[in-house]
Amino acid sequence: MQATTTERLEGTAYGRQQPQPNALLTEVGPGTPCGELMRRYWQPVLASHNVTSRPREIRILGEDLIVFRDGEGRPGLLYPRCMHRGTSLFWGHVEQDGIRCCYHGWKFDVEGNCLEQPCEPNGGMQRAEHRQPWYPVRERYGLVWTYMGPPDRMPALPRFDSLEPLEPGETYAALDNSVGAHGDMNGPEVVPYSWLHMNDNVMDPFHVQVLHSTFSVTQFVREFAVMPTVTFEEIDAGVIYRAHRRLDDGRQVDRVSTWMMPNIMSVPSITMAAGRPDSIGIVVPVDQTHCRVVMVVRVPEGAPVMNDGVGLASLKPWNEMAVEERQDRPGDFEAQAGQGPVSLHSEEHLVTSDRGIGLQRRALTRAIAAVEQGGDPPGLRFGDDSAITHMPSGNFFR
Repeated sequence: MQATTTERLEGTAYGRQQPQPNALLTEVGPGTPCGELMRRYWQPVLASHNVTSRPREIRILGEDLIVFRDGEGRPGLLYPRCMHRGTSLFWGHVEQDGIRCCYHGWKFDVEGNCLEQPCEPNGGMQRAEHRQPWYPVRERYGLVWTYMGPPDRMPALPRFDSLEPLEPGETYAALDNSVGAHGDMNGPEVVPYSWLHMNDNVMDPFHVQVLHSTFSVTQFVREFAVMPTVTFEEIDAGVIYRAHRRLDDGRQVDRVSTWMMPNIMSVPSITMAAGRPDSIGIVVPVDQTHCRVVMVVRVPEGAPVMNDGVGLASLKPWNEMAVEERQDRPGDFEAQAGQGPVSLHSEEHLVTSDRGIGLQRRALTRAIAAVEQGGDPPGLRFGDDSAITHMPSGNFFR
């Protein structure tokens, strides 16, 4: 009788080992292996239209910074504590050539040069020796980008063939509010989980068939309910998958998604529209337990972005849904946040359908090792700002 009871209870949670996250890939602060990898690539800070003469606090890669635009239109990204006495430049005033600290009036330009020290003789005779810590920034595709790595290893700002050239009548819509994570323009701007959650998600084609198509409601298009045949392939500095579907109307379609080192994704239109890809997404680590999903989309001038295949426009807005409604029809946000702020990777059980995730994580691990050994990670270009990265994504019908 005792043996039968024990047999029935086999596999209980009693005595299980304490699960652990994959710290190598989730810790992104200064000096961490993944943090140093991330700092070797340009990272988007915010959409250009959200960088204004009003100083704004921003957190990226575990660092708290201040972003602003001076009176000449130049964006700046500075360490927030004024080097004089440490009050935050968040309370400063932006002027034509820089930002002035509220406490004693020290003024810094967008590269941290101290321009004025009004309480000192002659406006600060030694001011040229004082420099507020800063990071270089550039603008492209409607985004402000920053490079936070070693100055002597700064690569060219990337370009992507999915975004240029613009077609006649098109413009860029830059979205820095994580709409790709929850599908709502009014949802949380920063999502409360590790960047690796969403990074894994882009090379997970089978969740499209389950989460978005059959588990609750059709969140995108009905064609996604067809179980695909999937192949994964490593490419230069990235991974792609081809999800092949035979549709009820006799057509066949290959849906190709791309992930590029270290955190860039190119996902075809969720409306299954054919043609070259029209967007990229970047999963920017805010810190170990938060990330911001930034997107750039080519859209017709004047067109509302949410009606152009971005987000879940056909559903009730995410920010208006009660918890019970989100339980009834969970989406990407619920699946990602449900893993916790940092997933416990030691208790995962990856299987054949997770091959893309395995390829991604191994690529990241190799790149981290390359940086630790003094080399450059893959996918960077130096000096040539005209080189364009090919993003082999799209919906290909036959």
